[in-house]
Amino acid sequence: MSTPNVIIFTTPTCSWCRALKQYLQQKKVRFKEIDVSKNQSAAKDIMRRTGQMGVPVTLINNRPIVGFNKAEINRLLNLK
Repeated sequence: MSTPNVIIFTTPTCSWCRALKQYLQQKKVRFKEIDVSKNQSAAKDIMRRTGQMGVPVTLINNRPIVGFNKAEINRLLNLK
């Protein structure tokens, strides 16, 4: 089984972002984190993909999930 490509877009002040990171770490999911407060082009990219400025946004194999949607994250990552 190939490792899913997981990228999370966060800000340092976002409590849902922290919860998401903790959850992924608990589930032993490797991810790349991009801080949109420091990366304007990533912020624009997420805005273009999702139509919103909210974080966290999780990209799992290029499929965006807005917010900490545990059910959808579990489904796309095949987590129980």
